Amino acid sequence: MKKILLSIIMPLIFSAGLYAQKDVTKFLSIPVDGSKTAMIQKLKAKGFQYNHTLECLEGEFNGRDVQLRIVTNNNKVWRIVVVDATTSNESDIKIMFNHLCRQFSNNKKYMPAALSDYSLSDEEDISYEMLVNKKRYEATYYQAPEIVDSTTIAKEIQSILLSKYTEEQLANPTEDIKTAMERESVDYLLDKFSKKSVWFMINEQYGRYRIVMYYDNEYNHSDGEDL
Repeated sequence: MKKILLSIIMPLIFSAGLYAQKDVTKFLSIPVDGSKTAMIQKLKAKGFQYNHTLECLEGEFNGRDVQLRIVTNNNKVWRIVVVDATTSNESDIKIMFNHLCRQFSNNKKYMPAALSDYSLSDEEDISYEMLVNKKRYEATYYQAPEIVDSTTIAKEIQSILLSKYTEEQLANPTEDIKTAMERESVDYLLDKFSKKSVWFMINEQYGRYRIVMYYDNEYNHSDGEDL
């Protein structure tokens, strides 16, 4: 599986350079970062209105009326939550979910977190599966990195490899070392991709459904530092 992922990642990364360390998830071209107050102002500039009663922003996104909620950690934004303003029935929510899957799959700015197809079949009984089997319907994608200095990633991967192998070994690698170098590169790149996660799920309440989307900047996510 990693070789397949390598074939997907490497051409994308090395075709025009690589990304900087502070390359974070974006929502409507706005970095998911900074203070909540600043984020609210930037979203207002995009046409969203703040609802003080619900403590969220309201507006249109991807052709649907939505509510936006901003989640912070240590006063830094790490997540934008996009929630359908209105609920849908089971048939419509499956259509909406599959439509989003197609949109993300056809968007070159994203790559799926898994190689499996997230789409739901017509026969899928989501109400039964969610109620009885507690099944979660979600799909995860990673935003492609920004294209900048092509030497940044090479230096960082080389540093990792030099902590395990000598310069002579890397200059004339055996097949085992070549495999290990490939694995280290893939793991490193996947870690960078996973910091820019965008995922969505079906949420159920009283027999009605909504799509909830999450734009996550994992660099700002809590990692137990407050424990």
